[in-house]
Amino acid sequence: MADNFFEVWGKENPATMKAFFDFAGAIQNGCGLDEKTFQLCYMAIQASRGGVASVAAHAGFAKKAGATRQEVLGAVLVSLMTSGINGVSDCLAAAAQGYDNAPA
Repeated sequence: MADNFFEVWGKENPATMKAFFDFAGAIQNGCGLDEKTFQLCYMAIQASRGGVASVAAHAGFAKKAGATRQEVLGAVLVSLMTSGINGVSDCLAAAAQGYDNAPA
């Protein structure tokens, strides 16, 4: 099995990984959205791109931020209106599993 992207990135080029997460954190902290809204928006965008693993991971972050299961799944379904079923179809199950498997 291939190594996780983030494990490889952190091992091979930790400086760029740190710079990326510093940048992402600055956007997240300065965008004016509360944590729950940010996570739901991010999930919808990733679902529109077909980002299954990202949707699953961020479903857990959204749950931790107070999102309901319905809100998490709704964020994925909203992207159907802009992206159609391709890319989004695999993300609905990933969002449900990510939410269900995240600690309460």
